[in-house]
Amino acid sequence: MAVQTSLYTLHIQLEPLQFDPPIWRRIQVTGDCSLRKLHHFIQAAFGWTSSHLHEFSDGLNRYMPLDAEFAGMFEDALDDRKIKLRRVLKDSDRLRYLYDFGDSWQHVIAVEAIEPCDFSGTWCEVLDGARACPPEDVGGVPGYQHFLQNIQLPDSDEGRNALEWAGGSFDAELFDRRAAAAAVQRICNNFWG
Repeated sequence: MAVQTSLYTLHIQLEPLQFDPPIWRRIQVTGDCSLRKLHHFIQAAFGWTSSHLHEFSDGLNRYMPLDAEFAGMFEDALDDRKIKLRRVLKDSDRLRYLYDFGDSWQHVIAVEAIEPCDFSGTWCEVLDGARACPPEDVGGVPGYQHFLQNIQLPDSDEGRNALEWAGGSFDAELFDRRAAAAAVQRICNNFWG
């Protein structure tokens, strides 16, 4: 008997206890999505570059890449390519997503709704969000807060250096839903993960 496919509405917030106003995204994704694919969707929706390790945790289990280069490093972890979203998230559940073990970006994924859908496979859509994702390798929460302070003084040496390091400009309040949706759609179309 085939498993009924479900559509999950997920609210994903970056460092919920650290940023006010919050940095967040709301996505819809099918329950057939692997956690590895969800990682790619989160990366695209937030604007991360997927250049660091990641891990999901439900409080009992850890799910992460167990590719050949990391085999043996994380003996208690499960392969995130083999775990479907529907297996780890039910109504009102939460999942922790850690990106970049150095900067240690914690995301909390909360299930807002689960509803049946009439198609199978993996699909995702960005519904909403707020505020820009921090630049990669900025130094975690303290580094990002220092970066934001520096760019408030664009005429100072520190301010100019911070903006130059960030590519010339950075708007912490900017969230471009259309750009995030297009990035997620490219992943759907290319069958990544």
